[in-house]
Amino acid sequence: MSAIRLLVLGAVKMHGRAHGYQVRNDLEFWGAHEWSNAKPGSIYHALKQMAKQGLLHAYEIAPSTVGGPPRVEYELTEQGTEEYFALLREALTTYDQKMDVLSAGIGFIVDLPREEAAQLLRRRVRALDEWRDAVTEYYTPEGGPGQLGHIGEIMHMWIHSADAGKEWTLGLIERIEGGAYVFAGEGDPFVGVLADGEENPFATGSDDSESTD
Repeated sequence: MSAIRLLVLGAVKMHGRAHGYQVRNDLEFWGAHEWSNAKPGSIYHALKQMAKQGLLHAYEIAPSTVGGPPRVEYELTEQGTEEYFALLREALTTYDQKMDVLSAGIGFIVDLPREEAAQLLRRRVRALDEWRDAVTEYYTPEGGPGQLGHIGEIMHMWIHSADAGKEWTLGLIERIEGGAYVFAGEGDPFVGVLADGEENPFATGSDDSESTD
């Protein structure tokens, strides 16, 4: 699973309708260009591809301010909304997702009902436990990594990763069940996007003149 599809769909959803530069600006505001593959070219490509796939509806609204093709605004279709929530649930439950995918999932977790978010994270914990059990069929952590030569360091790393992932996930579940954050259906959500015209302090400033939005 690639984080870019979840990130782009989620960013469009937060606006209702958004043009490419707004999506890019939001993702840079979140620092996604640092911890994922959400670079300008990838963002614009994802928007166009998902429009072709029927996940986004594209509206040509006005000529480009720089003299290029008309500016396009995107909106999630019904199929796009289904895809967004499927990707979000997968990102939160699958234990072996890359860090950028899990980070994207956490970034949009409040789009789910609180109870469902906690349940999905508990599935993640069970998957981590199963993965750890599978590793310990071949490796006894108490014996230390040296029992398998330097190769034991690989399994030692896997055990450490599983334990750390479980500890972090259980902590998040505890915070969610304790009432932290505003989830779907509970009131006004946290505003995590820039207002129109608001300067982005984290913008890369890189040229995207070859891309259309």
